[in-house]
Amino acid sequence: MTEADLIFERFPPFIREYIYSHGWESLRGVQIAAAKTLMETDHHLLLTSSTASGKTEAVFFPILTELYEQPMTGVSVLYIAPLKSLINDQFGRMDELLEQSGISVTRWHGDVAASHKNKLLKNPSGILQITPESLEAMLMHRSHDIPRIFSSLRYVVIDEIHTMMSSDRGNQILCQLLRVSRLIGHEPRRIGLSATVGRIDLASAWLGAGSTLPVDAPVIEGENLRWRLGMEHFFYYGKASEEGVNQEKPAIDAGYEYVYDCVKNTKALVFSNSREETEYVCATLRQIAKNRGERDNFLIHHGNLSASLREEAETKMKNDELCAVTCATVTMELGIDIGRLERVVQNDAPGSVSGLLQRLGRSGRRGQVPEMMMVFREEEPLPNTPLPQLLPWGLLRAIAIVQLYREERFIEPPKRKQQPFSLLLHQTLSILASCTELTARELAERVLSLPPFSHVSAEDYKELLVSMLNRDLIQLTDEKGLIIGLAGERLLGSFKFYAVFQDSEDFTVRCESEELGTITTPPPVGDRFALAGRVWEVLDVDTQRRLVYVKGVEGKMAISWPGEYGEIHTRILERMKQVLAEDTEYPYLLEHAGKRLREARELSRNTGLCEQSLVHLGGYTYCLFPWLGTASFRTLRRYIVKHAARFGISGMESDGCYYMTFCMERGTPEELMTSLAQAVEAEGIDPVSLVSPKELPICEKFDPYIPPSLLRYAYAVDRLNPSETRKRILEIAKEYER
Repeated sequence: MTEADLIFERFPPFIREYIYSHGWESLRGVQIAAAKTLMETDHHLLLTSSTASGKTEAVFFPILTELYEQPMTGVSVLYIAPLKSLINDQFGRMDELLEQSGISVTRWHGDVAASHKNKLLKNPSGILQITPESLEAMLMHRSHDIPRIFSSLRYVVIDEIHTMMSSDRGNQILCQLLRVSRLIGHEPRRIGLSATVGRIDLASAWLGAGSTLPVDAPVIEGENLRWRLGMEHFFYYGKASEEGVNQEKPAIDAGYEYVYDCVKNTKALVFSNSREETEYVCATLRQIAKNRGERDNFLIHHGNLSASLREEAETKMKNDELCAVTCATVTMELGIDIGRLERVVQNDAPGSVSGLLQRLGRSGRRGQVPEMMMVFREEEPLPNTPLPQLLPWGLLRAIAIVQLYREERFIEPPKRKQQPFSLLLHQTLSILASCTELTARELAERVLSLPPFSHVSAEDYKELLVSMLNRDLIQLTDEKGLIIGLAGERLLGSFKFYAVFQDSEDFTVRCESEELGTITTPPPVGDRFALAGRVWEVLDVDTQRRLVYVKGVEGKMAISWPGEYGEIHTRILERMKQVLAEDTEYPYLLEHAGKRLREARELSRNTGLCEQSLVHLGGYTYCLFPWLGTASFRTLRRYIVKHAARFGISGMESDGCYYMTFCMERGTPEELMTSLAQAVEAEGIDPVSLVSPKELPICEKFDPYIPPSLLRYAYAVDRLNPSETRKRILEIAKEYER
């Protein structure tokens, strides 16, 4: 018998029948690899395989086999996912399998009724699906129940780990796993799932942090890379059409018309990189449908919509009989099974290789070849448009992202924070709330021993605790114990405390009895804004209850939410430069996109920007193209400003991490770069010196409660990249030696 046959025979009858009923002629490579680790070792498992390759089934076949053969009371499997929608969807396609197993599955998050949660608390068993926030609440308020609920916990499955490894939210999960292990007295096995992990070694280290067990990361034989991919580019003229609200026939925007034609009469997703753009695209496509007298089948999905509207989009997308089109952000990027999706359209370039693969993979399910069309809109440049604004940055980035994966299978590696002070404060309060009272030594031992805080010094933690005492977040008792203070009680009193990601004090928007979603700042009565892909006029604002009452009106408008849009890796910028410099013709570029790239290449050759990174724009104005990712670009910008006085540098401006412009009244480009190179060779780059003592870099949710000195130190360590910046300065200086 083959290895696959032996594994298949070890599965109980209901799993074998499930495999037969789905027409699988043999176990897939991902299923064999998962079964070998889970059934033959006691190791953790990092399972990385392409989207829709069956990772969930691969790990649950052996898990359910063990639970079926060795049933125990209590929750045996903890499944942690980053999105409620993923939890709602993930086990839907395995309902038949789970029903036959007799193993219960319980969902636990903010939208689940208390009756379902109470049922699990009374009789804990089977599989518990939960978000990190709900698990945090359980650890804080039910710590005494944890040993009873999880006494038989054998596995923790963390889905879509690529979304969390570099974030406070991912580190929060690591804290939670160790806290649970301490309470139940044993260490459950961890399983991490993802389709897009950049560095297997770093991801394995993250998954196994704080554990004594090794991590297996089997290499799955991948299928040949097959995509249907196209890119097209359009100019639009001015912004007049974007400001209109009640225009009966707004100016035609060829780019959006093209998007509409791409998804017409299909089941498709239209991805944008922000909630604002998603809202605008959805409203525009609906307006085009109205102008053409055609059916409006456009839906919308993002984090600020009400649960009912998100679930409506998910349900309609799962219906293979409907030709529904959903405009979405990252909330539709993850592993929700939406059936036979015909096409994905990406509005502008994705921000990362990982994002491209996740979004492209939405359409590659059930034997189909993944299909994506990227559409780029760019304002027609005026004759006096500055040089750096003449380059199609989005198109260049998209080509670079595609080529990096085609040529190198490159995916951005996870980045570990060294000084996560916001999470440190959060876990300090959470642990103290769960224990009622601890001495400072006991608290430090429990908190600093958690994996994310391995680089935090005892001195810095002491400074944080003193600050928390001064702010009344914690209090010192007469017995020298620490308890939650009055300000801490207020902070913990909100359900928003459980989440470590940024949120805002949003207003809930209602149209009559229907809840539409949330906005950050309500407009005055009579003004209009966009939400759920439509335009609303404000009827009333209830500030005390944080409610906005609206009525629907025709047209389209913009809206904005606070937040950052992620960091771009240096390899993408470097490959963008190569795109400009090489003569390669990319088969996926359609007519206008190909023409636009040829124009950009001609411009770069005529101006020499691929040979000389520092380009003279005229007069005292210069433009530097460093081809660095976000963190290194940020470092270089600060380093040049530090040396500004010597060269009379002023007026520093930048656009993302593409270029920076400034005025230089003294010296030449060669003298500037030579001086910078000599400085970095002699002294290196001290990131702490690049952060002004007057700065207060608020980046994470609980940063407003962190001492300013610690914030500046964390910013220098975790958001600047001196080594890569030093290397690039030396490389640019050598350009003047040729």
